[in-house]
Amino acid sequence: MRVAFVVGTTSGGTGRHVRMLVEGLVRRGHQVAVVGPGSVEKAFSYREAGAAFAEVPVSDRPHPFNDVRAVFAIRKLTRDADVVHAHGLRAGALAGLALRGAGRRRAGSGRLVVTLHNALTAGGFVGFVYGVLERVVARRADRVLVVSPDLGDRMTALGARQVADAVVPAPALRPARRTPDEVREELGAGDRPLVLTVGRLAQQKGFDTLLEVAAGPWEAPAPLFAVAGEGPLRTELQERIRERELPVLLLGDRDDVPDLLAAAAVVVNCSRWEGLPLSLSEALMAGKPVIASAVGGIPWLVGDAGTLVPYGDAEGMRGALRKVLAEPGIARTMAEAAARRGRELPDGDDAVESVLGVYEAARSIG
Repeated sequence: MRVAFVVGTTSGGTGRHVRMLVEGLVRRGHQVAVVGPGSVEKAFSYREAGAAFAEVPVSDRPHPFNDVRAVFAIRKLTRDADVVHAHGLRAGALAGLALRGAGRRRAGSGRLVVTLHNALTAGGFVGFVYGVLERVVARRADRVLVVSPDLGDRMTALGARQVADAVVPAPALRPARRTPDEVREELGAGDRPLVLTVGRLAQQKGFDTLLEVAAGPWEAPAPLFAVAGEGPLRTELQERIRERELPVLLLGDRDDVPDLLAAAAVVVNCSRWEGLPLSLSEALMAGKPVIASAVGGIPWLVGDAGTLVPYGDAEGMRGALRKVLAEPGIARTMAEAAARRGRELPDGDDAVESVLGVYEAARSIG
């Protein structure tokens, strides 16, 4: 089978997921191409995984001139594909316009599958544009895969023909290279429990809530909050941390997340919306207690292996965290449940077999 992936600007889970699918499909003898910005090839090395790569500027914001160029480029580069699998709303809409414009939908080839990894959270003009793109995806994709039930409901309401759950596993967690004591010493934790958050420093991740949680009050020794990730809010968050003297460390991008997980007492996620966050999958696989916002795909991902709190409820999040840190028996029970859930999560082979089933179903459409 000839599969062409279309991806937009990404530095995180979406790019890693596509890399996983590329590796699995190539290993099974399929021909794979990836179309997207040069930055994704630099970050994820799709050629190294066995795919052809073609650079097309699929940006993360509307840009009429570049978008028209991208539509024509995608049309040309995917004309021989049996299945075009776009990842993300912008990539999905541009691929939908490209395939429809080429007249290939009526010819029965080049079936379009779109995986939506995130919800629409922007407002104003940008929100309006993204609403239009949602309708393009819903009406032109043969199959829409979603990472959370709310996305599925929205796509169905917008008229999508076939909607199914996406299988988006985290890669196998590598062993820690350093001891927890070494990590704690680096961070200056002393005798304080370490609370870890992994995520991009962006509005979606709910760092307003995390800073309120960190502000306490806490009984001594107060926890130290460590955030692994980079993003546009770094300067603003660092200033707020400095002004309020909060016990929060912004660690930037890290390549030692398994080490941080091994040293952490608990993993916290305060996001306003998430699909299937790889950071929480990794926390579960590491057997760490998880406290997270009850949004998007998190309730399914965590199951009964963690504590879920409504988005924005800093007091509820702080109370759940106090309980885990103060009662070793609760922490131990949560850690055991997390490890069990981590073992139940799908792996890369499950993801590849799932998309192959979707591709065959899409190609069978008359």
